Amino acid sequence: MKKVMTGLRFIFRNGETWTIKREYIGDLWIKQVTTSYGRIGNSDFQEIHPCESLRIEINQEADHVNTSDINLGGLEQGMFDRVASHQDIEKMDILYQDEDHPKSDVIVEVDRIYFPYKATDTDGFDNEHQSSFVSSENKLYIVIDPDKNVKDIYSEIV
Repeated sequence: MKKVMTGLRFIFRNGETWTIKREYIGDLWIKQVTTSYGRIGNSDFQEIHPCESLRIEINQEADHVNTSDINLGGLEQGMFDRVASHQDIEKMDILYQDEDHPKSDVIVEVDRIYFPYKATDTDGFDNEHQSSFVSSENKLYIVIDPDKNVKDIYSEIV
């Protein structure tokens, strides 16, 4: 089996999700992914993959909610507006399919990536490290980074 990345699933702080197909992703950089192991209390040991930062460009074709996603906010306002108004992306799944079976739409493996997260208030829903921008070409740019924002990374567009 040879796995091939087919998309990304963003997971928001409130549990909602947004799946983006590979062909709708432009610029993508996931910086310094590491592996950590641990558990809280008496729970099972877990392997997690935190990263240092994320930057991504998403084409306008992805500005919708998939039927497999859980996202009431996206249904009401579209995913681009939802992301621009709520900075609450907590983690992301990288989705893989088996390239040896191209007609299969079954996800055979998932890598979960955790983003840097610092709550902006006591509710904890918005992330101080996340910024986004929708360009005049209707592309969404997202940066999750403790030191830089979307204007720093995509200065020629913003």
